[in-house]
Amino acid sequence: MIEEYAVVTSCVNSRATLEIERRTACSLCGQKRGCGNATWGKLLGHKSHAFEAENPIHANVGDSVVVGVDEYTMLNSVFLLYIVPLLAMLIGAVLADTLLKNEFLVILSAALGLVSGFLWVKRHLMHKKGRHLNTQCYAVILRHADETISDENNVERTKAIALDVSVKKFQTKRGQ
Repeated sequence: MIEEYAVVTSCVNSRATLEIERRTACSLCGQKRGCGNATWGKLLGHKSHAFEAENPIHANVGDSVVVGVDEYTMLNSVFLLYIVPLLAMLIGAVLADTLLKNEFLVILSAALGLVSGFLWVKRHLMHKKGRHLNTQCYAVILRHADETISDENNVERTKAIALDVSVKKFQTKRGQ
């Protein structure tokens, strides 16, 4: 399960609308100086993306939660959206190169292969939508983010105690 932090923006029955929390490693986004990501954000606009998820824990509006998506579903989506169109583009380019020997037609065939790959993926997904794809791609709210932080703090405390014990053992061995 791939996990990400999000904030609940609305709830309807057992479904919740979520917005992903933007997190960076350096925490300098939005400041004047930094890696330049803030400049790109000002130019292009950091847009938040809202999506729906199942809400089995009955989270309320404003709660910070951890959302999970199945890895198989994610890898299947990546394969369909990236690999299939690129393979169609390569097949179109290779066939045109071996049969036509004209560079302009090879470029045109590659572009047509790419477009046909995207159209095939769209038709394939629309065909499957009625069956099981619609229920398979849902994100699920796993737990409140506060629970994750307290669990991480407990793990850190346990590691610190184990490190402290090993340091004391090392000090007593050297002291003897």
